[in-house]
Amino acid sequence: MVDRGASALSLPDDWPAHPDPILALNRMGTFDWDLDNGVFHMDAQAHEVFDLRPDEYDGNPATLAVRVPPPEGYRLDGLVSQAMKDGSENYGTYFRIRCRDGTMRWTHTQGYIRRDETGRPRRIVGIVRVATEELAELEQRHQQAADDEARRQQTSVVQLTTAALAHARTIQDVIDVLKDTHGLTHLGATSLVMGLVEAGRIRLVAEGPSGSFVPGTLVTRIDEQYPMSEVVRTLSPRFIESPEEFAESYPILWPHITDLHITSAAYMPLIAQARPIGAIGLLYNDRRGFTSDERNVLVALGSSIAQSLQRAMFYEQEKDLASGLQQAMLPRTIPSVPGADVAVRYRSASLGRDIGGDWYDLIPLPGGRVGAVIGDVQGHDTHAAAVMGQLRIVLRAYAAEGHTPATVMARASVFLHELDTDRFATCLYAEADLSTGVVQVVRAGHIDPLVREPGGVCRRVSVEGGLPLGLSAEFGQLEYPVGTIELDSDHTLLLCTDGLVEQPGTDLDDGMQTLTAFIATGPKDVRDLADRLIDVAEERGGDDDVALLLLRRRVLDAPQPGGRLQQHVAPGDPEALTAARHMIRAAVRAWGAADRADEIELVADELITNALMHTEGSAVVTLRVLAGSERRLRVEVEDSSSALPRRREAGESGVSGRGLLLVDLLTDVWGVEARGGGKAVWCEFIVPERP
Repeated sequence: MVDRGASALSLPDDWPAHPDPILALNRMGTFDWDLDNGVFHMDAQAHEVFDLRPDEYDGNPATLAVRVPPPEGYRLDGLVSQAMKDGSENYGTYFRIRCRDGTMRWTHTQGYIRRDETGRPRRIVGIVRVATEELAELEQRHQQAADDEARRQQTSVVQLTTAALAHARTIQDVIDVLKDTHGLTHLGATSLVMGLVEAGRIRLVAEGPSGSFVPGTLVTRIDEQYPMSEVVRTLSPRFIESPEEFAESYPILWPHITDLHITSAAYMPLIAQARPIGAIGLLYNDRRGFTSDERNVLVALGSSIAQSLQRAMFYEQEKDLASGLQQAMLPRTIPSVPGADVAVRYRSASLGRDIGGDWYDLIPLPGGRVGAVIGDVQGHDTHAAAVMGQLRIVLRAYAAEGHTPATVMARASVFLHELDTDRFATCLYAEADLSTGVVQVVRAGHIDPLVREPGGVCRRVSVEGGLPLGLSAEFGQLEYPVGTIELDSDHTLLLCTDGLVEQPGTDLDDGMQTLTAFIATGPKDVRDLADRLIDVAEERGGDDDVALLLLRRRVLDAPQPGGRLQQHVAPGDPEALTAARHMIRAAVRAWGAADRADEIELVADELITNALMHTEGSAVVTLRVLAGSERRLRVEVEDSSSALPRRREAGESGVSGRGLLLVDLLTDVWGVEARGGGKAVWCEFIVPERP
């Protein structure tokens, strides 16, 4: 049809092959193409469509090449050839012509193919018409659709970014969302910067890509000539639409970013509660200028970022405050304990600013003893931490006063109940005599302790327990049974809160088995083992705090005198009397005096009973091992009365009067000593050396 040239022009898929009659214009002509002799006839209107005078056209289709550019000619020729080959009855397409004045005109043609009886094409008749305005309207629609799609994409990016920012807890979380390759870069930005306002300055907290940091911009004053400083001062966004505008407006900054090939930039103030908290800048290297819609989208994005940053700031401030409160409630230092290696660790839960009431404590006691405490107040808030701090203090005070472990726990329960709080606490108190290895354990609703032997075997020690602190006082069940553990040399006692054991969907017993198996394979050093355990808790995460205390008994380097245990027994306190008997029985076994256990227990019980019956105060029972030419076990019962005991004959009933006689018969030596305003009745038993 026309002279062949380059490849055909590709048109949008939604542009019609056939014109809409409503859009058709009056400038339309007809043609009749005789395929046998190659003559292409056009009427006068068709000449006008091609912008040709009659004398400029000779009926040869090739002559139309003066108006039809080669690419369009190639495309038209291919279209017509294909229609004739595949048996089509008609064809239609848009193409461009070059008018006499050099402008391009969109044109539409439609032809009908006439064939003979054999199907051979013999003739094509059709129309040509001007379609510039028609396609201009279609092109406008297409551009509008493209703009709408771009706007939807930008809005989608803002929505997705806003949704991601909703989960950001810290300032670093916000930065990570913004620097995500699936985030702001979808808006076309090649680089971003963000700064926070601090004490009249802007501190840079994010910049990218790597290597784009400008020296001297880490901290800048708000009155300096930088774009972020300007938007913070004016509280208005700043859109820089060309490199020339950037260089002219910010001559200090521009020389340092020329290598980034920035062509435009958008800086937005980050405003929260009517005050600037920072600024963000998006830099582009492939565009100039911003449409009104693009500006609105970026301003909305800046508002979303500002809200997220403010939440993150509040979150970090509250978390720091809560963490500081909790740390203040825990012991600042753990005292050095002769004869033991101690390690403590604490891990906060992953609940954000919420904090728990877990705690640990180590209490040095007279006579080479030490008290170890682990506990957990119900709840995860500052109130739980405050209750925890008070409990820690009173437990330490009661233990230092010399009360028995059971009494310490009972008094702490009463204290918590009288606080008029709705919280309760689980707790475990272990009082260890490191010279003998005897550990007295009282458990108030807490998980059992663990003991690891030097060979690595770890076992759970079942200790009969009572109700949690606060609840036992509320229900009047203040009797706490005392368990006894014998901690040999190089044995490690481990106390922990349930955050180290419990996992969602896992039974507590299964958790304890898993923990004991892990401890058995852990390092021998208590500090290394504590680090390993807390690392496991960190990796596992969870919504509960973890506190743990490890105490390993070791043999002292220098020879030490025998051990010493002490117990207070108050009048009318059968629980304390029972605890004292437990202590005596455990000490006798631990010190290798099993052969005289019955004698020692009987004498000690007699002395305690006498002190409680014949004085108005409490009794203090002390057991110690005396080293010398022969090893002796000494029992002392101290009271506040200065009246000396005296031997007397048994009464007619034979029930009383036999106490000191019994003491005299069963002990190797006994006596009385003045102690301040009171006295101490003592007796000694010769016991063989331990193997």
